[in-house]
Amino acid sequence: MSYLLHPPPLLEESGLSPALNWYAQGLTERSGLQIKLDIPGNFGRLPRELELVAFRVVQESLTNIHPHSASKTAHIRLSIDAEIFRLEVQDQGTGIPPEKLSKILSQGAGVGLRGMLERVRQFRGDMTIQSNSSGTTISFTLPVANPYYPEGQLTSQPLQTA
Repeated sequence: MSYLLHPPPLLEESGLSPALNWYAQGLTERSGLQIKLDIPGNFGRLPRELELVAFRVVQESLTNIHPHSASKTAHIRLSIDAEIFRLEVQDQGTGIPPEKLSKILSQGAGVGLRGMLERVRQFRGDMTIQSNSSGTTISFTLPVANPYYPEGQLTSQPLQTA
């Protein structure tokens, strides 16, 4: 329950990469879902608000994969350039039936998916869903330079390791 109520202090202290590693390891231990994280080694810090959105989106995505997709694996990819932060969560499950996916995309059905979409749109981001019988991929793009971030842009400090 505490995972859902407040992001881990690690997110604020050390950033998105260590927080996702911590969360994925805990979820793997609790659920058996095998999670692969693909995060560039030089991935630095993002604005605090963007890190929180990304963490929550991954959290909700993995929460959906575990009970709904019948997938035993999840693959999370992060990438960033000077203007765009990209996040992709992929499973190898049964996929979302076409009629349900159409309803989700047109009417915003599904509390979790709607919540993710609202989070990214608040920061002028986009969410796309691709699904077939081989699995589902949810992709998010968020602008790095954004007037909603107090800092206004990406910070360039690399992660600090102890």
